[in-house]
Amino acid sequence: CSRWEEEKKEDGVKWMQLEHRGPYFVPLYEPLPEDVQFYYDGKPLKLSLATEEIATFYAKMLDHEYTTKEIFQNNFFHDWRKEMTSEEQEIIKDLDKCDFREIHKYFVDKNEARKALSKEEKQKLKEEADKIQEEYGYCILDGHREKIGNFKTEPPGLFRGRGEHPKMGMLKKRIMPEDVTINCSRDSKIPEPPEGHKWKEVRFDNTVTWLASWTENIQNTLKYIMLNPSSKLKGEKDWQKYEVARRLKDVVHTIRAQYRKDWKSKEIKKRQRAVALYFIDKLALRAGNEKEEGETADTVGCCSLRVEHIQLHPQLDGQEHVVEFDFLGKDSIRYYNKVSVEKPVFKNLQQFMKNKDPSDDLFDQLTTTFLNKHLQHLMDGLTAKVFRTYNASITLQEQLKALTNPEDNVAGKLLSYNRANRAVAILCNHQRSIPKTFARSMQVLQEKIDAKKKQVEEAQEEVKKAEEEFKDTKDAKAEANVEKKKQQLKRLEEQLARLNVQATDKEENKQIALGTSKLNYLDPRISVAWCKKFGIPIERIYNKTQREKFAWAIDMAGEDFEF
Repeated sequence: CSRWEEEKKEDGVKWMQLEHRGPYFVPLYEPLPEDVQFYYDGKPLKLSLATEEIATFYAKMLDHEYTTKEIFQNNFFHDWRKEMTSEEQEIIKDLDKCDFREIHKYFVDKNEARKALSKEEKQKLKEEADKIQEEYGYCILDGHREKIGNFKTEPPGLFRGRGEHPKMGMLKKRIMPEDVTINCSRDSKIPEPPEGHKWKEVRFDNTVTWLASWTENIQNTLKYIMLNPSSKLKGEKDWQKYEVARRLKDVVHTIRAQYRKDWKSKEIKKRQRAVALYFIDKLALRAGNEKEEGETADTVGCCSLRVEHIQLHPQLDGQEHVVEFDFLGKDSIRYYNKVSVEKPVFKNLQQFMKNKDPSDDLFDQLTTTFLNKHLQHLMDGLTAKVFRTYNASITLQEQLKALTNPEDNVAGKLLSYNRANRAVAILCNHQRSIPKTFARSMQVLQEKIDAKKKQVEEAQEEVKKAEEEFKDTKDAKAEANVEKKKQQLKRLEEQLARLNVQATDKEENKQIALGTSKLNYLDPRISVAWCKKFGIPIERIYNKTQREKFAWAIDMAGEDFEF
């Protein structure tokens, strides 16, 4: 049997044996050289070690947009002052008088020097990193040697957060062994903490899959060391996620019929649930959990939408019953969409918004818990997020069927694949900011295209010339020359077509992030089957890391796989 389908364990038990080395702690702070100085109010000031370390965090970020933001500056200065000696606190009272430029330059130069190392020196550094990876990057799980995902603790630094995060700039403290809980099996060789330290605790809990955990000091959330996505455990979990989504396919029609019926329910709670579910299903919105205020950026999902996040238009751009959405979703990514909805949905929304302030909840009777309980009742294992996986995967499969032309060459088929993937990314609202290098690399590509066009024109002239020569001489050598020139022209035209495809792809892709859906929402078996069916090498779709993560799918799916 394949390693994906070994003996089943009893419910809740994730492993019988787990042995590892514990986390790798990032190296301690190295003080700055004597000649690199911090200046306060124009005068050099020698800082205590702890204060200097935090100053370097800020200095390294000087050319970053973050350090121009007031909230970042205030949070940083507040946390930095807390760590200063009382003498330093007396002197350093104003961030504007602090000059980090010399420290900044030191790190920029250090970075440049690292880039400029010789091949041998780089190889030596790589070998050292590999040694750490060998020692700390693997564990033994039920007799298999498995790769660990993130085996290093996060280095201390300044918190960034996504979007306008209220905590940006706060000090992320160094993780010490005393903060860390180790999880392993009772009979394993228990990891040793670094010398002179001890673990917070060691536990033997085989109902969870993490190897070590600690609480980070900014959001007070738990961080875990987990297995690498390529491990058997993660692979099985991934596979099951898509199997649940495939089960939804069989009942989705019943569920849709049910929520449509519920739009007319006597109970407002049921009507709200039915409208929210329609949005989650039709627009692939995230469910949106209740959150602590002031702890995180103000982002919402479907259930936590407020009245101010939607506008209703009886008529708009030639469509009826249009809902205009505008809100910040996960990671502060803006969701903006105008959607024509069915009349009962529109009527319900008008009612939900009646006599409410802009800051009131749209679905005031609804919680994610209430919604998920209802979904679990409709299908075992069903939660709101399964709809996102289901709709993403089914969209990819349908788009691939519609867009792939079997006659196309590999480049043409890959463009179709990326277009299908883009349809999913747009559905899931996976955006990215236009890469800084976009304009330049587009320009380089355009120059290549122009040069190739010139070559094609020249080749066309050559063919003409050869044909005329053959007309005059009618000899075999001239005939062979015509063929040769035609072949050259054909090859150049193919190269030009390929470059044009590349440019189209790049342009269409500049604001869309394809990676998120590819890694998290699309059943990899759909892509594997497509590759096998059309003779596309899998490495054109998945890079090495992705191929390791999706090894289970590459093993499993034939070209006839249907999601």
